[in-house]
Amino acid sequence: MGSAAADALRRMSVTASNRSLLLASIHDVSPRFESEVERLLEIFAPHVGDRLTMLVVPNHWGDAPIVPGSPFATKLRRWAENGIEMFLHGFFHRDDKAHAGNSDRLRARFMTAGEGEFLGLSCEVATSRISEGRALIENVTGGPIAGFVAPAWLYGEGALEALRLAGIPIAEDHLRVWSPAEQRQLARGPVITWASRSRVRLASSLMAAAALRRAPIDVLRIGVHPPDVRHPQIVRSVQRTLRIGRSSRRAAAYAELF
Repeated sequence: MGSAAADALRRMSVTASNRSLLLASIHDVSPRFESEVERLLEIFAPHVGDRLTMLVVPNHWGDAPIVPGSPFATKLRRWAENGIEMFLHGFFHRDDKAHAGNSDRLRARFMTAGEGEFLGLSCEVATSRISEGRALIENVTGGPIAGFVAPAWLYGEGALEALRLAGIPIAEDHLRVWSPAEQRQLARGPVITWASRSRVRLASSLMAAAALRRAPIDVLRIGVHPPDVRHPQIVRSVQRTLRIGRSSRRAAAYAELF
């Protein structure tokens, strides 16, 4: 093999290695779930350290606001300074819209427990909430947000347009990661997450995690929620998924997809 061909193969190998990533995230970061978030950080630490992403809700369900200068805000800033990536995760994390279309009604009913906040918002309202939430988190953490994820990964047309207009660097749904600012896809593959609202959902999410964590997915995404820590079966599944995911992937931030 000639030297040029060998160099090309080495470059391809490096590129493939760089794209074998584990993206771990904690959803619903809020004063409401402070102790659960801290427990999730303990679970993540042996596997990814501080190489993870927090999805922050400015005012969870309208009665758990992040107040600048409060103990929780101070903690959030420390996490950011330690290198944890910060995303905006809706504003209220509550869906208060009456959905007109059958598809949206079905998604709102079966894919979330009344939390698909950005599914039915107009572009104007979505833009306002993104702007206000972004300003709050950036003020509290002292740095820019890295991206946005809609509650329950549910986006309506108004939300998608608002993300583009706001120049949000990164967004994700159940099946892909993309850049609204650049209008291009960054990664594709299902996110591993767990559900505990019923025994059926719990069992099915455990089975899905067991299958997906061994699937040949270059960019493996793991999304956990505060209530997960209340279920020993989920905690064990999360730990196993992190361990298997790290065995062949590098823990990374979403921003490394660029």
